[in-house]
Amino acid sequence: MSKNEQSEMSFWDHLDVLRSLIFKMLILVVAMMCLFFVLMPDIFDSVILAPCRGDFPLYTLFGRITQQFPSLPQFNAEGWEVKLINIQLASQFFIHMSTSFWLGLIFSFPAVLYLMWKFVKPALYARERLGVKLAFSLGVLMFDMGLAVGYFVVFPVTLRFLADYQVSAMIPNQISLDSYMDTFLMLLFVMGLVFEMPLVAWVLSKIGLLTRGFFRRYRRHAVVVLLILAAVITPTGDPFTLMIVFIPLYLLYELSALIVKPAPPVDDEGETSEA
Repeated sequence: MSKNEQSEMSFWDHLDVLRSLIFKMLILVVAMMCLFFVLMPDIFDSVILAPCRGDFPLYTLFGRITQQFPSLPQFNAEGWEVKLINIQLASQFFIHMSTSFWLGLIFSFPAVLYLMWKFVKPALYARERLGVKLAFSLGVLMFDMGLAVGYFVVFPVTLRFLADYQVSAMIPNQISLDSYMDTFLMLLFVMGLVFEMPLVAWVLSKIGLLTRGFFRRYRRHAVVVLLILAAVITPTGDPFTLMIVFIPLYLLYELSALIVKPAPPVDDEGETSEA
């Protein structure tokens, strides 16, 4: 549909197109949800519960690294396992449903964005289309990268620490399924949002609210804040695991500084001049 054709459409025509678009989105999300509902037992065993076993890739990597550096605390995950318990009658059913929904929503998100793009594309000029398309693509890519870092790095490190932590040896840890899934989904979602920082910085730069000078001026403050954030996400006393989380966060900060516009030059009278 061209821009001229869209301009000739009435309000009700636009509403019909929007209604059809929303219906397609719902069908897509429900279809993906049903697919994950059927596959959920295998997904739980091989993916969601994989960090509960000592052969998880991150644990194996940590073990190999610490063996190469005897001065570091040695990491040994052989035989390590977290066994979950269920203490509520309907928890397993509702977690089956809710996890299927969230996975269906996450994996259908790119297709949903594509349908939204097809709806708004005719109303945009060529230059606007390029910017919106770039923002959508970058947003999906960075969110997926955040999910990957959350799953392969942040959650396993957090689980390993909290599952073994005891305020008293007389209190054994018995981790419930609800607690495990709440922490799992929360950390993955938080990391997905954190990885949107470059996109947010780019958008703020486009509308003139943020320049490269801001990142240069507050770099030292950002390092302290990011170290605190990494310490909160991974509450361990091990500097190695702390840096594993801090480094991606700091790289996101530098990437954000790289993609925003530099500050406009200042002339002799102290006023900014447009390039």
